[in-house]
Amino acid sequence: MQQDIQNILREFWGHDDFRGSQKNIINAVIDGKDVMALMPTGGGKSICYQVPALAQEGICIVVSPLVALIQDQVSTLKEKGIKAIALVGGISFEELNNLLDNCLYGNYKFLYLSPERLQQTLVQERIREMNVNLVAIDEAHCISQWGNDFRPAYLDCAILKDLALTAPIIALTATATPKVIEDIIENLKLDNASTFKDSFSRSNIVFKAKYTEDKLYQLKKYLHEIPGSAIIYVRSRKMSLFLSDFLNKNGFKATFFHGGISKAEKEEKLNQWLNNTIGVMVATNAFGMGVDKPDVRLVVHYQIPDSLESYFQEAGRAGRDGNEATAILLTTGEDEERAKQQFLSSLPNVDFVKKLYVQLSNYFQISYGESVAETLVLKFNAFCKRYEFNPNVTYNGLRILDQNSVISLSENYNEKHTLKFIATKAGIFDYLNSNRKSASIIQTILRTYGGIVDYDTKISVHLISQKTGESEKHIKKILKQLHEDGVAEYKNTTSDLEITFLVPREDDRSINTFAKKIKDFNTVKKNNLNAVLEYIKNTTACRSEFLLNYFGEKVNEKCGTCDICTKTSKPESGFLERKIVELLKTNPHTSRQISMSIDLEEEVLLETLQILLEDEEIMLNHKNEYDIKK
Repeated sequence: MQQDIQNILREFWGHDDFRGSQKNIINAVIDGKDVMALMPTGGGKSICYQVPALAQEGICIVVSPLVALIQDQVSTLKEKGIKAIALVGGISFEELNNLLDNCLYGNYKFLYLSPERLQQTLVQERIREMNVNLVAIDEAHCISQWGNDFRPAYLDCAILKDLALTAPIIALTATATPKVIEDIIENLKLDNASTFKDSFSRSNIVFKAKYTEDKLYQLKKYLHEIPGSAIIYVRSRKMSLFLSDFLNKNGFKATFFHGGISKAEKEEKLNQWLNNTIGVMVATNAFGMGVDKPDVRLVVHYQIPDSLESYFQEAGRAGRDGNEATAILLTTGEDEERAKQQFLSSLPNVDFVKKLYVQLSNYFQISYGESVAETLVLKFNAFCKRYEFNPNVTYNGLRILDQNSVISLSENYNEKHTLKFIATKAGIFDYLNSNRKSASIIQTILRTYGGIVDYDTKISVHLISQKTGESEKHIKKILKQLHEDGVAEYKNTTSDLEITFLVPREDDRSINTFAKKIKDFNTVKKNNLNAVLEYIKNTTACRSEFLLNYFGEKVNEKCGTCDICTKTSKPESGFLERKIVELLKTNPHTSRQISMSIDLEEEVLLETLQILLEDEEIMLNHKNEYDIKK
């Protein structure tokens, strides 16, 4: 029996009213219509399928691309007292079977799973038996090869039409061009889909693209001018560490976040930022998906992003509370070439992907025709070094193999600990007596792992921590000490890449089926970067208008707040030249000092200085200051 959607919203989310198109979308879904929903980042997409699912008998199937996002949503639902299940990696067949039984007989309301999990025969058979009231395809742009995050496994989501015959499908996304929307509707086989599109406009965000010769100075300047919570997006792990360290040394409370840190570290850093213990999060694009912090006042892209889709989604994490926020893209003279080098020269062609797949199979000693089910640890740097592969091209090649379901690539940080006691029983007893502070931890390890005195044993530091109440950091210190003291052999190996081979090895035949897609993928990446560069170089169109037009939202109203809209007309060049010369006659100045004295945009100032240098009216002295030509 259908429940009142307004009461459900109030009971579980504490809101009295729906926002934007939410109510119309929910009513269309309840009426059994397929829906294409386009809503901005932070626009409340999940409510559009969670509310109608709760209003009706049965279970809602939710397909989502990221394990972290799935786990976050399921945890949130459970906190509200709503029964939800997530089918993520590392589940045994028996556990999978039990979870699917719970979906059938346990009165669960939501089943979250990845598109890859949907390909399993067991999962398909059980879904066919379920009373499915709704199918939700989140981040639906992943189904389009023209989208920024194409996942071929998403193409198989259309099977849900056959598995849940009477359930409507709702496809949701926050970043999609008209071409991508067309692909979503076609590939999901949506029947006469009702399309709802809330404006992507974020009128409370001030968009800026700032050209500068000194990014670090500008970064400090903006962080001082715009106090509050901030995200600084970078393109590499190394840069995230560098900027975090730089900001801390300059009086800001900052931390870094990237895909190579452990789950525990990620949670710790995220909580510090969410609780405002840390003000600035310097992060790669591994940070942000599913993170909803309403009071982010500033988002800075310190390096050029790979697409306007990524940029708009990341910039959209600012100002979710509706108050004014700023999104700035900092660029310098060399950035365009660096971006082309990073994004375009590292695109693998078909021949490289074939070679990569063969060497990957050889690296793990997989013979032709062999199928390997276990997950394997890939020592990425060692692999690249052995076969003399460029790391950037190799990583992108692995992503292509992952996207086309040849392998499953996991970037989750993994740490493996093995221990074997090599001292005699008497020796271990003596060691315990002389090391009382660590005795309880050592005894717990001995009691937990029975054969640890006979062979190398994989141990869980997390489990020992739970049993003893000691921190994982302290336990690792004890394990290292045991090794150094000759009592035990301790090995600690870490990796942030894991590989699962999804098909038997067939070398070129495995790649030929999607060779054309590789070429199309490279075309998409080139077009994406060109759109970003056009956005940066733009000097006439309102930033907000430019972005909205890119996503197919035709607007003619300027935002009035971006750097283009607020730009004052450029002064007559002769006037600027005279002002600069007059200033330099007093004493030499750096470009920054001149900018502060005359209050000029840096780009205009540098152009004028270049003219004066060419005309030999000024010069650069040994201190790199501008001075009058002697």
